[in-house]
Amino acid sequence: MSQSAYISLVQGSTISEIDLAGVQEQLDRYREQLELTGRQLGWDYAESAFPYSIEQKPEAEGRWFYLKGTTPQYRYIVVGTGQRASEEESVPYIHFVLPDDSTHGDKSKANELCKWIGKQLQAEVRMFNGRTIYYNPRK
Repeated sequence: MSQSAYISLVQGSTISEIDLAGVQEQLDRYREQLELTGRQLGWDYAESAFPYSIEQKPEAEGRWFYLKGTTPQYRYIVVGTGQRASEEESVPYIHFVLPDDSTHGDKSKANELCKWIGKQLQAEVRMFNGRTIYYNPRK
């Protein structure tokens, strides 16, 4: 059975809306940071820390894309965006899905990506295990 995690852009988040291009931009920024770390360490850290390529299928029609693993330990992570109704407003979210054939490596990497993106956007992150991390400033 597939598992899901959500990054919700709630009140106090750095941005109020996001689309697939915005998610890809976040992933590119994540990869850039890994490359800079690798340059400081003197080895290709980005390839080891982000072993995925971003793939799109024609049937996705701009609704989702997937991260395809480049090594045997990593297979797939599906990423999409959407909006859900909450009380009086619509809440945009990023949806990470681990298909049935995903590995433990995929789950670990998806958790890491959710936390990183959530922290960058000061969002509310609902992890695969059902726990919620609040990176947004709350009163």
